[in-house]
Amino acid sequence: MEPILLYGFPAGSSMGLVAAFEWLGRPYQLCRVDMLGEMREPAYQRLNPRVETPALITERGEVLTENLAIAAWLEARDSARRISFDPQSPSADRMHQLMAFINTGFTAAFSPLWAAMEMSPPNPMMKDVLQTWGRESVLKRHDQLEAMIGEMPFLLADRPTLADAILIGVARWLDIHQVAASTRWPKLAALRSRLEADPAVIYATALESGDMQPGNGACSGHIALPEVIERFGAA
Repeated sequence: MEPILLYGFPAGSSMGLVAAFEWLGRPYQLCRVDMLGEMREPAYQRLNPRVETPALITERGEVLTENLAIAAWLEARDSARRISFDPQSPSADRMHQLMAFINTGFTAAFSPLWAAMEMSPPNPMMKDVLQTWGRESVLKRHDQLEAMIGEMPFLLADRPTLADAILIGVARWLDIHQVAASTRWPKLAALRSRLEADPAVIYATALESGDMQPGNGACSGHIALPEVIERFGAA
């Protein structure tokens, strides 16, 4: 069977993995998940008890969760090295380092801001603390990432790799939370512009909005979440 990637909207980190599947070019299917609605229904926990996206149904029908685990699954199948590097090369080591930083410190810096935005019932004093903490953390992590970016068009090469996929899904959160202008970090802003102009990223972003554009042909279509849960969810 073809693997099925469950991606979340609105503005899920999983958007970059959709782009990665397009860059890889191997057949796959998609499942669109409303993170503010159906993901929070009890049935979704049969796929991921932590109530998160993304999730991947592998070709063996097994459920794999977490961005880095799914990226590793893609890397293992990238025999042509379209989105990765020789596993024993310094470039592969660097890619894994960047992916780990983006998926941990960089992404986690936004957690207080999401908590403040989604707080219910409201607690103005706590919300103010969370927003202050979150903004400081986001600024710090952006400064660190800016210092890590080299002179290549993308994070590691003249083509996007899995590191770029892990980044682009969360980089736009800076704008959502209005922490600072992206131009504060020139290298990161230029990288985002190049990625956001990439056809695979345009395709992935459009899917989040419900615009089912055709991609490059690798995706054979969408499967409804209830069907995925029924077929592959734990009993």
